[in-house]
Amino acid sequence: MKHRFFLSIVILFQGLLMIGCSQQDNILTEQEKQEGWKLLFDGKTMDGWRDFKGQGLTATWKVEGATLASLGEGSDSTGYIVTRDQYSNFILTFDWKISRGGNSGVLYHVLERPEYKVPYVSGPEYQVIDDINFPGKLEEWQKAGADYAMYVCDPAKKKVKKPGQWNSSKIVFDNGHVEHWLNGEKVLEFEAWTDDWFARKESGKWENAPEYGLARKGVFALQDHGDRAWYKNIKIKELPAKPMEEDLFNGRDLTGWDVYGTELWYVDNGELVCESGPDKQYGYFGTRKYYDNFDLTLEFKQIADGNSGVFIRSYIKQGVEISGWQVEVAPPGFDTGGIYESYGRGWLALIPDDMEKILKKGEWNKMRIKVEGNTVTTFLNDVQMVELTDDKIGQGQGRILLQIHDGGGIKVRWRNLHVKELAGARDML
Repeated sequence: MKHRFFLSIVILFQGLLMIGCSQQDNILTEQEKQEGWKLLFDGKTMDGWRDFKGQGLTATWKVEGATLASLGEGSDSTGYIVTRDQYSNFILTFDWKISRGGNSGVLYHVLERPEYKVPYVSGPEYQVIDDINFPGKLEEWQKAGADYAMYVCDPAKKKVKKPGQWNSSKIVFDNGHVEHWLNGEKVLEFEAWTDDWFARKESGKWENAPEYGLARKGVFALQDHGDRAWYKNIKIKELPAKPMEEDLFNGRDLTGWDVYGTELWYVDNGELVCESGPDKQYGYFGTRKYYDNFDLTLEFKQIADGNSGVFIRSYIKQGVEISGWQVEVAPPGFDTGGIYESYGRGWLALIPDDMEKILKKGEWNKMRIKVEGNTVTTFLNDVQMVELTDDKIGQGQGRILLQIHDGGGIKVRWRNLHVKELAGARDML
C-alpha cells in the first residue's frame, strides 16, 4: 500500500513537472521547431537585437525576469530596438503587458535609411497601449491592437487585459494580407496596397511620408515611448513569397503610379507620354508598390531629346529628390542601358562605345532590366548591355520609377511595361 502511495506521488510530481515545462516561457516545442518557428528572444540575453540604425545596443531595454523590458526612458524619437535580421512574410506571435497609462508598439518592415529618424515613417505598427488609463484622449486607430493610424479593431472581438496583466498577440503578414490577433481573437484584417489602403495612407498621418508601408521586407522594432512595457515569447514563422506578374501600365490612365514634380505625364493613344513642363525640372513617375527582385520589360521611343531613365529599388526622399539606381535612357552616345547611382557614387557601369549603335533613334526600343539579389543585368533590343554585381544595390529596396531629366525639351513615349517577380528572390536580400 505504501509502495502504491509513493508511486502515485511520483507520477503526480512528474505530471506537474511536465505541465510546468509545457508552460515555460521563451522556448519552442518540438512541434513548433518542426513547423519552422524561431525565437526572436531567448529570455536570457538580448542577442539578435540592436539599436535602430545602430550596430550596438544602447537603447533603454534590458532582460528582466525572462522578459524583454523597456525601462520607460525613451521618447517618440528615441528608445527603439530592432532585430538584426529582416523578414518579409511571416506569422509573429508575442506576449506583452504594459504599465498603467503606458504606450509601446511592435513595428514590422522597418527600413533604416539615413534620413529616417524613427521607424514608424516606414514600418506599420501593432499598437500596444493602455486604452483605459492613457493620460489623454485616444482615437480608435491609436488603441491596443490597431494598425496604427490605418485600421481599427472590431470592438465586438477585442478583449484586452488590465495594465500589468499579460496579453497574447499575433501579426500575420502574408504577401499583403494582414491580420492582427489579440487574446485569441482576430480583431482586424485587411489587404495592403489596395485602393482602400492607399486612401487611408494619403488622407491621414502618412500623407507626408511617401514611403510609409511600401516595403516588403524589413526589421522588427520595439518601441520604448517613455513607459514601461514587457515582452516575452516572441516567435516567428516565415511564410513563402508568392511571386506576381503584372502589367504596370493599363494603357488608359495613370492608375497604380504616383507623379512627383511638375513635369507632364499623360496617356495618348494607349501610350504613356512624359514631357517637360514649363518648370523644366526633374520629374518622376513611380509605382505605388516596391519591386525588389524582378524581370522588367518595356518599350520606349524618344520623340525629343530623350534624356530619361528607369529607376530600380529607388525611393523618394522628399519632393523630387530621389535615392536609388537608374538604368539610363538617353540620346545616342550617352550610355542607354548603363547604370547610374543617384545621390551617391555616380556612374557604376557604362556601356562599351561600340554598343551605342544598338539604340534606334526615333524608333521604338525594347529594354529589359533583370534585378536579382545584388546583380543587375540590362538589355537593349535583346542585346545585353551591362551586368553589374554590387553589394549596395543588393541591400536596396524600392519602387520602379521613370524619369524626366531637367533642362526642358524632353519628350518620350512608353508602352508595354510588364514586370515579373522572381520566385523566392525577395528572401535572398
